[in-house]
Amino acid sequence: MSKTAGAPKVANLNDLLAVAYQIEIDAVDRYKLLADQMETHNNPDLVKIFRDLARAEGIHGEEIRRMAGDFDVAARAREIAKFEKSESPEEADLGSAHYMMTPWHALQLSLAGEERALAYFTSIVENTKDPKVKTLAAELVEEEAEHVQLVHRLLQRYPKPSQNWADDLDPPVSQE
Repeated sequence: MSKTAGAPKVANLNDLLAVAYQIEIDAVDRYKLLADQMETHNNPDLVKIFRDLARAEGIHGEEIRRMAGDFDVAARAREIAKFEKSESPEEADLGSAHYMMTPWHALQLSLAGEERALAYFTSIVENTKDPKVKTLAAELVEEEAEHVQLVHRLLQRYPKPSQNWADDLDPPVSQE
């Protein structure tokens, strides 16, 4: 099942702003969690990448909050922005994370999230009858498409790792 299945219903412009805001905040939280995990595993390159991704998503969340004006987008998000399986589209898939992953892998996680967010907002454009919702959703589609292209450009900086990238000659040992 895709992460856009079981998504909250968007009935009006405020709902769309709330859901878009929550998607960004969920991504921030997930990237911070991954950064902390990579710090634990002494993977400083990924700590920086995940913290940078969290910062970027936080900026997007604040942009949405500003767009909402006086409307309390965070409160509305807490009310309606619940995704099935409790994962919103941009959240990086924890099941795909690995303590030895490389920047290429981190960007693949980010790319997948941006593509899911793009698909989610595209589905709103295609299915809503409300012209204001359609207009804002189309803007969000453009923004997510730009994010997808940005991640593709970032990926060009990092070669795809070899097939044995996860081979650990000194694997962690439980201290229990």
